[in-house]
Amino acid sequence: MKKTVLDDKAIERALARIAHEIIERNKGTEGLVILGIPTRGYHLALRLREKIEVIEGVSLPAGAVDATLYRDDLGIKKDQPALKKMEIPIPIDGKKVVMVDDVLFTGRTIRAAMNALMDFGRPLAIQLAVLVDRGHRELPIKADYVGKNLPTSRKEGVRVHLTETDGVNEVVIEPQK
Repeated sequence: MKKTVLDDKAIERALARIAHEIIERNKGTEGLVILGIPTRGYHLALRLREKIEVIEGVSLPAGAVDATLYRDDLGIKKDQPALKKMEIPIPIDGKKVVMVDDVLFTGRTIRAAMNALMDFGRPLAIQLAVLVDRGHRELPIKADYVGKNLPTSRKEGVRVHLTETDGVNEVVIEPQK
């Protein structure tokens, strides 16, 4: 049985708050680049860029960082994951990169995305924004910006659905398959 924990309005409020926190923490938008982890992290990154543009009147460079080839489970999984979108719009040397993902769980995807990012340059800083932090970390990774902390059981799955990919905006908890 699935349970909706964030609806469309709650997601938009969380993203608006994260956008304000990014601006405040970085004292503006100078030197910021927003990169989403495909698939849903990329769409969330584009939404954050739009919100920051409304607030500050500045359009930040935004793109995608694909962590697929940097995952530590490539040789373990039976089905090999497909490559996704890699789009670094400007050189990242000396920039503050805000990486965006939908759900922070073990931290392994974020570690892989940071490794992928380092192949493109040496950013001044990497900050992490996630819509949902569900706990259960296996690596020492912590988000700088969190839409919702959602303690879960390992027997539960957290699914983010976005209009761009799923036709609806919601976050649900459901039994793990």
